[in-house]
Amino acid sequence: MTLVASDTGNLFLSLAALAGLLILQSVICARDPWEPLNRRFLFGLRVMAMLFVGRAFLILTGADFFRFFILLGAALIPISVLVLAEGLLRRHAPQWAKVWVGCGTIVFFILSFWWSDSIDPPRLMGLLAFQLSGVFIGAWLVLTRNRSSLTVAENQTVERLALSLFLLVPLAAADFFMIHLAPPAQISALGLLFFCWLTVSIGRSQAHHRAPLLSFLAIVIGAGLSGFVVADMVGMDKDATILTLVVILAAVPVAVLFIEAQTLRSEEQSQTLLHHLAEDRSCDALGFLRGLQAHPLVEGAALIDNAQLADLEAAVLRHIFTICPVLRRADPPFSDGAQGDRITHLFNLFNASHILLADNAPMTLVALSTPSLATSPRAELELVAVQRMARLISRSTP
Repeated sequence: MTLVASDTGNLFLSLAALAGLLILQSVICARDPWEPLNRRFLFGLRVMAMLFVGRAFLILTGADFFRFFILLGAALIPISVLVLAEGLLRRHAPQWAKVWVGCGTIVFFILSFWWSDSIDPPRLMGLLAFQLSGVFIGAWLVLTRNRSSLTVAENQTVERLALSLFLLVPLAAADFFMIHLAPPAQISALGLLFFCWLTVSIGRSQAHHRAPLLSFLAIVIGAGLSGFVVADMVGMDKDATILTLVVILAAVPVAVLFIEAQTLRSEEQSQTLLHHLAEDRSCDALGFLRGLQAHPLVEGAALIDNAQLADLEAAVLRHIFTICPVLRRADPPFSDGAQGDRITHLFNLFNASHILLADNAPMTLVALSTPSLATSPRAELELVAVQRMARLISRSTP
């Protein structure tokens, strides 16, 4: 079977949407697929996946039977939105909303078994109205929520998912008007990828929505300009230009989504110093620091006891470490005078890049020879946290 250009483009868009859904599903399942809210989320993702699988097989085979999966997926979207909104907001929807969405789902579920287009466009217009009503009910629940009953993270999640509706709803609605508007591509896949992008970005430690929105905007601008350049070089007509644009706009977010998901997974599995803080079960500072010596990021850390510091003035050292408990060779707190001389001597004596105070009585230091720490602000912050934990343990130990 030979596909025309528009069919090839729509097949690519369906596959890109499925790829985005699979990436998002893998991110959610990697955390906890059985958590109640995640189960609601996964239900919605699988409903949308069924719709795009139906589209892909309809294009590949031309068999009208696969319209059943498209119609069924479209019919289940409003109930998916309502179920997810209730889980996110930790409240039930009004009874009238449940009755409306439930009855509409039953009606269009039954109509989906008539996969022939002989009752379209009236059925499609009714399905569009039903979908929009379900989305608007979910948006109304979000707007009227009690913000004080949700945490900051929960409010941020709700708002970020609601933002995706601004692009997803009009693009999805455009698919219903394909017969009248005759666009060369079904562009709802782009709205779905925007939804996947914002959902994956929830896992990033960002206080505001600006960063993911600006990132997505940069991708859209870059991909759009690339599409226009290709279209101009080849001399494409309007339909071919639009098709090229949407294909590029779909391909780039999928690649970035994959990279973002891999980054999240690597952060969860990485061996940071925070893992040592969380997992160490030592009851004294010495045991805690010996455990630190075996950590891959600071392997070979040297414990410096009071006897090794006998040649240095204890009062000067205490003053130095009172001012700065973690010394960095690249940024010493004192560069001249007696304090500067002692700091230089310490770094040269132990060939260290960092020296931190572990205990005051007796004075115990830890010397690290890890220059790479200076290039990572996060690792520097973790090192300060390790130093504070060692001090707290030493103070609490009788």
